[in-house]
Amino acid sequence: MKWRPVIATGLFVALGIGAAKAEDMFETFDTNPSTRWTYFADTVMGGVSTGNATFEREAASSFVRLSGEVSTDNNGGFIQVRRTLSDRLADNTKGVRLKVRGNSGTYFLHLRTKGTRLPWQYYQAQFATSPDWTDVQLLFNDFKPSGSFLRKTPRADTVTSIAIVAYGRDHTALVDVSEVDWF
Repeated sequence: MKWRPVIATGLFVALGIGAAKAEDMFETFDTNPSTRWTYFADTVMGGVSTGNATFEREAASSFVRLSGEVSTDNNGGFIQVRRTLSDRLADNTKGVRLKVRGNSGTYFLHLRTKGTRLPWQYYQAQFATSPDWTDVQLLFNDFKPSGSFLRKTPRADTVTSIAIVAYGRDHTALVDVSEVDWF
């Protein structure tokens, strides 16, 4: 699994991505994000992780904060905040870009598709955080399936949801995301 921090907006232009205007971006957490994003934890399956997703505003930026205690006790090990896509992504979509910061931990992005029918099926890519806001770019090729019955790589036109996830190990989670966009 690879993560690619993107430091300068110029790199987006060089890659043909272009800098999106806030009104064109998939998510900026500005207007009623709690109507689009849902928090849940491994407690839905008997785990004991605790946490929450709060929607914050700081200076000129809005963001979601996923925080809590992730525990692998009782076969658990995750907290997450998820958004269902209301529209299908364009076939030529190559990946997702996030603006993140956190407690210098490693976190995950999960994609669900029309082919991930069981609750434990998803595609996963990891990204690192630092105390400073950082742009992260994840190509669909960076996402790995959670099981052998899924395609090797998710197809853009089948993506149905996206989730920010603290997962897989006992730790204190703290990750902020202020932008989510497809490129």
